[in-house]
Order: sequence, then C-alpha cells, then structure tokens
Amino acid sequence: MRYVLKMFPKTHITIAAAATVVVTAAILMSPSSNVEAKRMSYALDLEQGTVSETGAAPEQAMPTEAPVADTQPKAPESDVATEATQQASVSAPEQPVAPKLPELEWQTFAIKSGDTLSSLFKKAGFNDGIMLSVIHGDGEAEKLQRLYAGETIRFATTEEGGLAAIDLQRNRLETLKITKEGESFTGETEVRKPEARPAFASGTIDGSLYLAAREAGLNDSLTMELAGIFGWDIDFVYDVRKGDQFEVVYEELYLDGEKFDTGRILSARFVNRGEENLALLYTDSNGDSDYYAPDGKSMRKAFLRTPINARISSPFNLQRRHPVLDVVRPHEGTDYAAPPGTPIKAAGSGRVKFAGWKGGYGRTVILQHGDNITTLYAHMSRLGKGIKNGTRVKQGQTIGHVGSSGMVTGPHLHYEFRLNGSPRNSRTVKLPDAKPIPSSEMARFKQFTEQRIAQFDVFRESYQQLALASDD
Repeated sequence: MRYVLKMFPKTHITIAAAATVVVTAAILMSPSSNVEAKRMSYALDLEQGTVSETGAAPEQAMPTEAPVADTQPKAPESDVATEATQQASVSAPEQPVAPKLPELEWQTFAIKSGDTLSSLFKKAGFNDGIMLSVIHGDGEAEKLQRLYAGETIRFATTEEGGLAAIDLQRNRLETLKITKEGESFTGETEVRKPEARPAFASGTIDGSLYLAAREAGLNDSLTMELAGIFGWDIDFVYDVRKGDQFEVVYEELYLDGEKFDTGRILSARFVNRGEENLALLYTDSNGDSDYYAPDGKSMRKAFLRTPINARISSPFNLQRRHPVLDVVRPHEGTDYAAPPGTPIKAAGSGRVKFAGWKGGYGRTVILQHGDNITTLYAHMSRLGKGIKNGTRVKQGQTIGHVGSSGMVTGPHLHYEFRLNGSPRNSRTVKLPDAKPIPSSEMARFKQFTEQRIAQFDVFRESYQQLALASDD
C-alpha cells in the first residue's frame, strides 16, 4: 500500500482526499427527488489538481456521482419511505374533509282555499311556537304569512325530527326559501329567469277580436294586452268590423326547455276599417318601456278612451229624457252597464278633486288633469283604496267600483269628460297624446325600429309560406 501511495505525488493525494470529502458532503446534502432538476454534479481533474462544479442534467450527473456515493452507507428502505412520506405531508397538506350533510325528509302540501299557516305547520308536525320563530326570523321570512290558494309549500325535517327548511313556491319562477341557521331562520326569495323566444300570430276578425284571437292561438292575457295597446284609438266594443286584421309578435316563455307561459307583445299590427296601426315595444336608455308608432309617437294617449271594459247602456246625449224623473235633461256623460264591484280605472293621471257622496250621483270621484280637464265617475259602490281628496292617481289605477248609489235604476258607471268645464263626448273627443320619443333618443329609436320591423316582416313571410304549404 505504501508503494502504491509513493507512485503519486503528495500534492495529488492531498487533492484527491479533499475531493472525496467535498463529493461526500455534496451527496449527504443533496436535495430529495422532488427537486432533482436542481441537483449539481462535481467533476474531478486529478491531473490539474482541481474540483469543479457543473450544471449537468440529473441523468448525466448520476454516473459521475455513483462510484463515490456507493462508498457511503445506505439508509434502510423503510427509512427512505418514511422520509418521502414526511416530505409529501409537508409539501401537500391534507385537505379538510367536508362534514356530511344531514339527510332531510321533505313533506309537500298544495295550498287550498281555507288553509292557514298554522294548519299547514300542524300537518307537517310542528306547533305554533315553531311557526312564530320562523315568521319572526331574518331576511324575508315574514313573507311566509302571505299564502294564496294554488301555491305549494314544503317542509324539510332532519333525522331528529327538527325543522330545517321551508320552501314556498309562489309559481314556476318565484320561491320563498327559508333555512335554519343556528337557532334562527332566514328567508330569501329566489326568482328564476325564463328564456323568452319570439312567436307570431295572425288573424282576421269575423265575429269578435276575442274569438279571432283564440283561433289564432293567443291566450286571453295577450288578447287583453293587444286591445290595450290600440285601445286609445280603437273602441273594441263598437269600432271593430268584420274583416279587420291583426298580426302579433310576442314572447313565449320557456323554463328548462319547456314552454310554460307567454310574455309581452313585442310588436303588433291592427288594420281597422282599412287603416293600419303599427305598435312597437321600445325600452329607452333609462329602462322605461312603452309602445310607440314607427314615427316615435306614443301609442298611449294622456287619457283612456273608456275607464271600464263594458257595454254602453246610455250614450252621451244633451237631449236625453231622464229615466227616473221623466223629463228632458242633458246626459252629459256615458253610462257603462257592469256587474257590481267591477273595478273603475282612472282615465288619466291627475289629482283627486272630490271623493265622496254627491247628490244624485251617489258615491263619486272627480279627477283634475292639468288646468283644463276633469273627469267624473259616479254611482260607485265603494271608493278605491286610498282614494281621498288631494291624493294623486296614475292612469289605469283603480279609483272605485261599480255600484248603484244615488239616483239610478241599476248598477252602472256614469262617466263624464269635461274640457274647460264644458261636457264633451268621451268616445269622440280628440284626446291629447302622451309624450313622444325625445329628440335625444330618436337615433337609437330609429335603429331599433328598423330591426323590429325587419323581424316582423320575416315572421309574416314565414307564416304566409306555411299557410300556402298547408293549403297545398
């Protein structure tokens, strides 16, 4: 051994020993496998007497290190596995396991006429104390007190028999959800938004708008809306003629891919006695929606042509003979026969000038509209909610109900329209228009109008093609 050592200079032996120490230290301090890409290798140059550090890739570095590394004792495999496990636990902490939600059992009840909240709680197995704690809860929980026939209520019970949640489904779109949070209950209204798809209907009047609309596939709600859109210019009781036509683009509402209702009328065309009327639903930049003609004029007038949907029992006639007094006395208004209790609408927005009993008129409301127009509504059975002298009302608001108070022979509404104090025939007087599209909104409105009319024409052409195909 001494002979072998003498073959090398002392300097080389010293360098080799130092290199062995450096390499051994490097191996002991080298990182674990999860950072293998950062491992460095050490190259020995015995001829030059140097030790250099290189940045070789791990797979290239391993053969250089292996002969020296083998001189070191290896840790048992179990220890290596333990170390790897400990490193994994440090680098990737355990995710918290979500607690298992308790199983809930639901009871469902269809709300019928005569049901009360107390009776429904008892059916579900809960007393009035629980009911009071729910309706006195947070958020919108108190709204549970307002129940209507046709709604559905569900009670969720825990495995221990406690009340966990309540769902009150108002309709397909709206549900009041009440959940227990700690020791109290919290309510929130959930509203689903349906998908609106445009649809088209067309018809020709043979007997009445109602029958023609049903034949065209329109429901009663859309028919009433159609009449309301054109109702300021057309009296659908007396002005409609056989051969009049209508075309409507409206919304069909879908929920979960299933049609369940109809929405708004988007555009409508009505030909009355050869005169075309076109209305488009437009939402302005402030978010307010209304119906307008293509030139920007509002379809709505400042006044309704009639404050009630009923037949005329006695027209405006300044030479009429009074049915009770049997003397010629001007009939300065129009009478509409309707069942007692029928709602009466304000013909226009204004202020209540008088509300109370007025001689032969019976229960009466007089509205002041601006400086020169008043409307009178007489023979009511009762006044509308909140209607009293000085209150402001909006067009279409219910101001009273049909009755037979005062000097009358049967239930009806007596309606007068006065201009500067003089009576006018409400069915023929020229009504002032509502505000048109402002000039600042006109460019936006015209762009919208072009798109809506183009949509209308596409639907009409498709409808006509389908009609021709079905005839063949």
